[in-house]
Amino acid sequence: MKKQTFGSMIAALRKEQGMTQLELAEKMGVTDKAVSKWERDLSFPDVSSIPKLAEILHVSVDELMQGKTDAKETAAGKGEIVSLALKGIALAMGIAVVVLSFLEAVETREAIGMLGLGLACLAISQFSPKGEG
Repeated sequence: MKKQTFGSMIAALRKEQGMTQLELAEKMGVTDKAVSKWERDLSFPDVSSIPKLAEILHVSVDELMQGKTDAKETAAGKGEIVSLALKGIALAMGIAVVVLSFLEAVETREAIGMLGLGLACLAISQFSPKGEG
């Protein structure tokens, strides 16, 4: 899914409607410079004008605001990385216990502690929200 900023969403929808920045500005009661700033994410329209903007662009307010989901998507990506790291730690602990046991370089108590840490990491990775790992 392609990520879009709020400004790029406005620009794309405006172009789909065959409107210039000036035409959108006139319908919104603002300057074309204001529309240009919106589209470049330098400023945002007044919150109370969002429904009017959505109507002019022939989309729902929800659809228009979908351009604002970049932060959520980034957070979801970080959640996937954390989940993967936790699973990696769990695997590493298991391998370490096997290798150190084979080499007779670990005591039972230490091995159980390492396996416990690995299991804890694996359990934590399972608590991530759906879609994050």
